[in-house]
Amino acid sequence: MGVAMPQARSFSFDDPILDCPVPPETVGRLARAEPGALPDLVDGIPEATRARLAVWLYGRSHTHEVGVRIAATCDGSSLRRAGGLIGNALYDLSRRPYAAPTHGTRTNGSARISLGGSNRFA
Repeated sequence: MGVAMPQARSFSFDDPILDCPVPPETVGRLARAEPGALPDLVDGIPEATRARLAVWLYGRSHTHEVGVRIAATCDGSSLRRAGGLIGNALYDLSRRPYAAPTHGTRTNGSARISLGGSNRFA
């Protein structure tokens, strides 16, 4: 006679609804909305849920900006409760003008790379 063990759900970062605090339809509406419309769209969502949503959206590259904009509708303590250090950083980011991430972009005038090789021997 064995003891029943609770089954843990297997999570991965690829799971699109992992810990999402709102229905997928709401996420879709928010992701497609113009930045100025976001405050009205999240108005009826309780602040604790909004803070969790902001952290959740911020953690995904394609909804990063939406997460920052929703975080701007939350106070710092709600964001810290929802995301700890990430929530704290998100609070700071949301109080500044939004700047898109620059990872993967060149910022200096580095030389172009050609896969065709050089023409030294031509």
